[in-house]
Amino acid sequence: MAQDVSAGLRLGSILPVTAGVNPAGHLTLGGCDTVELAAEYGTPLYVFDDETLRAQCRAFTTSFGHRHPSTMVAYAAKALAGLAVLRLVAEEGMGLDVVSGGELAVALAAGFPPERIHLHGNNKAPSELREALDAGIGRIVVDNLDELALLDRIAGECGVTASILLRLSPGVDPHTHHKITTGILDTKFGISIQTGDAETAVIQALASPHLELLGFHCHIGSQIFEKEAYVETVEVMLGFAARMRDRHGYTLQEFSPGGGFAVQYVAGAPPPDPDVYAELVVDALHAACEAHGLPLPKLFVEPGRSIVARAGVALYTVGSHKEIPGVRTYVSVDGGMADNIRPAIYDARYEALIAGRAAAEPGDIVTVAGKYCESGDILIRDIALAEPRAGDILAIPASGAYCVPMASNYNAALRPAIVFVKDGAARLVRRRETYEDLLRTELG
Repeated sequence: MAQDVSAGLRLGSILPVTAGVNPAGHLTLGGCDTVELAAEYGTPLYVFDDETLRAQCRAFTTSFGHRHPSTMVAYAAKALAGLAVLRLVAEEGMGLDVVSGGELAVALAAGFPPERIHLHGNNKAPSELREALDAGIGRIVVDNLDELALLDRIAGECGVTASILLRLSPGVDPHTHHKITTGILDTKFGISIQTGDAETAVIQALASPHLELLGFHCHIGSQIFEKEAYVETVEVMLGFAARMRDRHGYTLQEFSPGGGFAVQYVAGAPPPDPDVYAELVVDALHAACEAHGLPLPKLFVEPGRSIVARAGVALYTVGSHKEIPGVRTYVSVDGGMADNIRPAIYDARYEALIAGRAAAEPGDIVTVAGKYCESGDILIRDIALAEPRAGDILAIPASGAYCVPMASNYNAALRPAIVFVKDGAARLVRRRETYEDLLRTELG
């Protein structure tokens, strides 16, 4: 793994591994001065560190591959889908999870090997299923009984056999935020083991001449710190696999416990290391297979945001101040919920620092507000910053996952530019939108 030169920097465990402070006192990423990046490319600006991205890919592939050689680690396109990042993870030998025809189109445009792509989603359109079959992707992860019948019909019409995994709901609560909990009974995702629908899906899949059932998939949530939840999930899923062998003669070939591994957003809340997750999952898998007399399956894991979150830093320009004596001081920036809606919908918490005085000690408590016309447009509530002034560049670490994909044109905002940095050089990989872009689809 790359050497972490950010260790001596405040927020060093959250910033990219190449983060540092130059003689001018400015935050640097990948050897690039963030204040200069903001001046050249404008703000809001999302800066991604190539070295951190690759280090995270390698940390997970090594940790799991060492313990279970027949493993594919898959990047989740929903965390950040763009040509640059998808080409990078493809170069690192990873697989890819997509959840829409649009993400699949971007992946194919990036040259991602289709056989390493899995298509997820709880309501795939017939057109998306056909696109996936036409592209020859590796697996379609079937989410419900309706989709199973739909895919069976479409595969038959196309004259192909679709390789599938069944996404099952194991009924495990990982005790994360309720909006990102996905493996309990009351969820829109997956086929429930508890209700008997999962067994029905196995029977129907095995009976179809157009479907090849390769294994089972589940995903219990996101941003999971509770390690024991993975052990329980593996035990439930492999117990179900053993019952399907005994009742229907089906032998599990492939298995995915999903991912949702946590990342660090705030000081004092470090996540488990990739090695910890790998040891838990692989040990539980091997133990369950031995207990049930099952052969070891091929393993798919999906680290999700853990690959890309730390690699990204959002840069904003500080604007107006509003002090309410005895109540609160608001510091507004030139972005907000249009480029990062996570605080508004998930109560997500971030750290920040003034990029031009990166080594300065934090000062007064302020609330960082966005510029959009919503009272809920607050990026960070009550954070100590080093005397933020108009024109300062505010850096928010751990902004690499979900911020950009969930960005919108609310208030006719222009979605931000993205640069990749490496060895002192910056590469613009997505330009900022223009007013012309906003009007491009309008027909009057």
